[in-house]
Amino acid sequence: MTQEKLTAAGDDGEGVNASRPTAIHLPSLLVALAIMLGGSVYPLLFARADGRADHALALALFWAMSAGFVRGVGFLPRAWGWRLMFSGWSCLAGLLLAAGLRWGA
Repeated sequence: MTQEKLTAAGDDGEGVNASRPTAIHLPSLLVALAIMLGGSVYPLLFARADGRADHALALALFWAMSAGFVRGVGFLPRAWGWRLMFSGWSCLAGLLLAAGLRWGA
Protein backbone atom coordinates (compact mmCIF):
# COMPACT_ATOMS: atom_id res chain seq x y z
CA MET A 1 0.00 0.00 0.00
CA THR A 2 1.35 3.45 -0.84
CA GLN A 3 1.15 6.56 1.23
CA GLU A 4 -0.78 9.43 -0.32
CA LYS A 5 -0.13 13.05 0.41
CA LEU A 6 -2.89 15.53 1.00
CA THR A 7 -2.52 18.88 -0.70
CA ALA A 8 -4.63 21.96 -0.38
CA ALA A 9 -5.21 24.85 -2.74
CA GLY A 10 -2.35 27.28 -2.30
CA ASP A 11 -0.13 24.63 -0.72
CA ASP A 12 3.52 24.62 -1.73
CA GLY A 13 3.09 21.16 -3.25
CA GLU A 14 4.77 19.22 -0.50
CA GLY A 15 1.50 18.32 1.19
CA VAL A 16 1.04 16.68 4.53
CA ASN A 17 1.76 13.04 5.18
CA ALA A 18 -1.69 11.56 5.76
CA SER A 19 -0.38 8.54 7.67
CA ARG A 20 1.63 10.50 10.25
CA PRO A 21 -0.49 10.77 13.41
CA THR A 22 -0.18 13.70 15.74
CA ALA A 23 -0.10 13.00 19.44
CA ILE A 24 -2.00 14.67 22.20
CA HIS A 25 0.11 17.38 23.83
CA LEU A 26 -0.87 16.91 27.45
CA PRO A 27 0.64 20.09 29.01
CA SER A 28 -1.21 22.35 26.56
CA LEU A 29 -4.44 20.42 26.99
CA LEU A 30 -4.23 20.61 30.78
CA VAL A 31 -3.62 24.36 30.68
CA ALA A 32 -6.62 24.85 28.40
CA LEU A 33 -8.84 22.72 30.62
CA ALA A 34 -7.66 24.59 33.73
CA ILE A 35 -8.45 27.99 32.17
CA MET A 36 -11.84 26.74 30.98
CA LEU A 37 -12.82 25.23 34.33
CA GLY A 38 -11.32 28.07 36.37
CA GLY A 39 -13.18 30.70 34.36
CA SER A 40 -16.41 28.73 34.61
CA VAL A 41 -16.19 28.20 38.37
CA TYR A 42 -14.75 31.63 39.20
CA PRO A 43 -15.64 34.18 36.48
CA LEU A 44 -14.03 37.00 38.48
CA LEU A 45 -10.74 35.54 37.22
CA PHE A 46 -11.33 37.72 34.14
CA ALA A 47 -12.20 40.87 36.11
CA ARG A 48 -10.31 43.76 37.64
CA ALA A 49 -10.20 44.42 41.37
CA ASP A 50 -13.17 46.78 41.07
CA GLY A 51 -15.30 44.05 39.43
CA ARG A 52 -15.24 45.41 35.87
CA ALA A 53 -14.17 43.14 33.01
CA ASP A 54 -10.47 43.20 32.16
CA HIS A 55 -10.60 42.72 28.40
CA ALA A 56 -6.85 42.53 27.87
CA LEU A 57 -6.53 39.81 30.52
CA ALA A 58 -9.49 37.92 29.07
CA LEU A 59 -7.97 38.14 25.58
CA ALA A 60 -4.63 36.74 26.79
CA LEU A 61 -6.30 33.90 28.73
CA PHE A 62 -8.67 33.02 25.87
CA TRP A 63 -5.73 32.98 23.45
CA ALA A 64 -3.83 30.64 25.79
CA MET A 65 -6.94 28.46 26.17
CA SER A 66 -7.57 28.32 22.41
CA ALA A 67 -3.94 27.52 21.62
CA GLY A 68 -3.94 24.93 24.38
CA PHE A 69 -7.01 23.17 23.00
CA VAL A 70 -5.81 23.25 19.37
CA ARG A 71 -2.33 21.97 20.18
CA GLY A 72 -3.51 19.83 23.08
CA VAL A 73 -5.76 17.60 20.97
CA GLY A 74 -2.93 17.10 18.50
CA PHE A 75 -4.08 19.36 15.67
CA LEU A 76 -1.31 21.06 13.69
CA PRO A 77 -2.55 23.65 11.18
CA ARG A 78 -0.94 23.63 7.73
CA ALA A 79 -0.40 27.37 7.37
CA TRP A 80 2.59 28.65 9.32
CA GLY A 81 0.74 31.68 10.65
CA TRP A 82 -2.01 29.57 12.21
CA ARG A 83 0.50 27.00 13.37
CA LEU A 84 2.46 29.71 15.17
CA MET A 85 -0.67 31.29 16.67
CA PHE A 86 -1.99 27.97 18.03
CA SER A 87 1.22 26.25 19.15
CA GLY A 88 2.22 25.11 22.60
CA TRP A 89 4.63 28.06 22.76
CA SER A 90 1.73 30.43 22.02
CA CYS A 91 -0.18 28.87 24.88
CA LEU A 92 2.76 29.68 27.15
CA ALA A 93 3.06 33.20 25.71
CA GLY A 94 -0.63 33.83 26.41
CA LEU A 95 -0.20 32.63 29.99
CA LEU A 96 2.84 34.84 30.53
CA LEU A 97 1.04 37.82 29.03
CA ALA A 98 -1.96 37.17 31.30
CA ALA A 99 0.30 36.88 34.35
CA GLY A 100 2.04 40.12 33.42
CA LEU A 101 -1.29 41.90 32.99
CA ARG A 102 -2.67 40.52 36.23
CA TRP A 103 0.31 40.93 38.58
CA GLY A 104 2.64 43.21 36.62
CA ALA A 105 3.14 46.90 37.07
